Amino acid sequence: MFDKPAFAGHESVHHFYDSASGLRAIIAIHSTARGPAAGGCRMWNYDTADAAFVDALRLSEGMSYKNAMADLPLGGGKAVIWGNSRTDKTPEKFRALGRAIESLQGKYWSAEDVGVSPADMAFAAENTRYVAGLSTGKAASGDPSPVTARGVFLGLKATAARVFGTDDLNGKRVAVQGVGHVGADVCRHLAKAGAEIIVTDVNQDALNEIARETGAKVASPDEIYDAKVDIFSPNALGAVVNPATIHRLNAKVIAGGANNQLSTPDMGEELLHRGILYAPDYVINGGGIINVAAEIAGAYDPAWVEGKVQKLVETLGMVLDQARSEGRATNRVADEIARRRIGESA
Repeated sequence: MFDKPAFAGHESVHHFYDSASGLRAIIAIHSTARGPAAGGCRMWNYDTADAAFVDALRLSEGMSYKNAMADLPLGGGKAVIWGNSRTDKTPEKFRALGRAIESLQGKYWSAEDVGVSPADMAFAAENTRYVAGLSTGKAASGDPSPVTARGVFLGLKATAARVFGTDDLNGKRVAVQGVGHVGADVCRHLAKAGAEIIVTDVNQDALNEIARETGAKVASPDEIYDAKVDIFSPNALGAVVNPATIHRLNAKVIAGGANNQLSTPDMGEELLHRGILYAPDYVINGGGIINVAAEIAGAYDPAWVEGKVQKLVETLGMVLDQARSEGRATNRVADEIARRRIGESA
C-alpha cells in the first residue's frame, strides 16, 4: 500500500467486508487537517480489488483538494463499494456500509457518488449519523448533483471566456462525455445557452433521453474523442485524458464534472503544449460537496450554497489566470494552492 503513488500520504485506509450482505467496501481518509474527511460513496464493478483500492485513494486525495479549494471546513475521504450498481444493490449492503462509517467515529462523512442514490444512503443512515445528501431530515439537501452541474456550467463559461473572449456559448460546439445525473444537467444548461451538443454514454436509455430533450447529437463512447468541438466536457469516470486520447482531442477547452480527468499529472503539461485550457476537475466540480457541507453543518441554507458556488467560480478564474501568467499547467497551479491551504490548516 505505502509504495503505490496513489497512497499520497493518506492518514488511514479501511477495508470492510460483511459476510451477511456481501458488502466489500473501502473507505480512504486522505486528510482531516481542515476538518472531518468528507466525500461521496461510489459503487462500481471494478476489474480487481486493487483497482478499487487505487480508485479510493485517488478519489480521497482529490476530495482533500476539492474541499480546500471550495474553502470548506472539511478534509478529504472517499468510500467505494465493489459491485455492480444495477444488479448487486441491496438495502442490507448499505446498512452494513452505515455500520462501517459509524465505526470511524465521525472521521468520515459520506454522500452519493457514481452508482449511489439518496435512497441508497438512507439505508446507511439507519446505522450512522455521518451521512449527507439525504432527501429527508432536518437539514436534508437531497441529491447534490444539480449543484455540481450548475458549478460545472458556470466554470465552463468562465474557462471558455478566457479562450474565446466571451462566455456566450450560443453556437459553441460542446462534447459531453457521460449523461448521468451531473452530465445530463450540464447538457440542459448548455442547451438553454444555445450550445450545439454532442453526447455519449454507455447507458443507451439515458443517452436517448437527453438527446431527445436537448436535441443533442449522439456519438459512440470512442467517437467522442474525435469530435470537432470547441469544448470537451468529461462527466463520467476519470483518466479520460491519457496518452491514448490526448492527441485525438480537437477542443480548445476541457471543463467537466468528472473526477481525476488526467490519467497522470504530466497530462496537464501536454494540454498546455497543445493549447488546450483545462479547468482542474476538483475546482470546477466542487458544487456538490458545497451542498453536502451545508447539510453537515446542520442547517441547510440555499443562499450560503449559492454564495460558495460563486466564490468557487472566482477561485477557478484565479487558477486559470495565474497559470496563464506563469506559463504553467493549470493542474500544477491548483495543486500548489490546495496543498498550501491544507498545510496551513494542519
